[in-house]
Amino acid sequence: MESDQRRVISLLVDNQSGVLARVSSLFCRRGFNIDSLTVSATNDPAVSRITVTITSDEKALQQLVLQTERLEVTRQVFVLDSEKSLERELLLLKVESDVHNRTELREIACIYKAKIIDLSPDSMVFELIGRPDKLDAFLKMFEGYNILEQCRTGVTAPVSYTHLRAHETEAD
Repeated sequence: MESDQRRVISLLVDNQSGVLARVSSLFCRRGFNIDSLTVSATNDPAVSRITVTITSDEKALQQLVLQTERLEVTRQVFVLDSEKSLERELLLLKVESDVHNRTELREIACIYKAKIIDLSPDSMVFELIGRPDKLDAFLKMFEGYNILEQCRTGVTAPVSYTHLRAHETEAD
């Protein structure tokens, strides 16, 4: 029996009001929980990109793709291969800090190539951009610290990227 796995779907849709509601409503009606969702402009002002991350098996995914393609606002639907796609997310993480743990927190940031974008006497804010698994690993390093706030954008990925993951830089 095939197990559920993380799937990234990229949709090119008409850039008009109500499109996001129609697409997300379709996912909801089909019983899918959306793990992440991003919407962005494209190089064509008449077209927007919606990138959705869900957990699904192959059969349910194919049914969802067929129904999404039938929406009149949908121009194209792509299911991205996580091993061959260039996926990125942005994480902003605010962590409680003081003079006793600030050096440890800076070391973690350095290892993951995260930026410290704000520093106050009682907290630090980190910015990290990378693949979802890199952000997950970074967050795991902070399990013993008091996380004050966390914001994560969700996956975005170009469809035309075809290089294998081995070609990505170590910084990713």
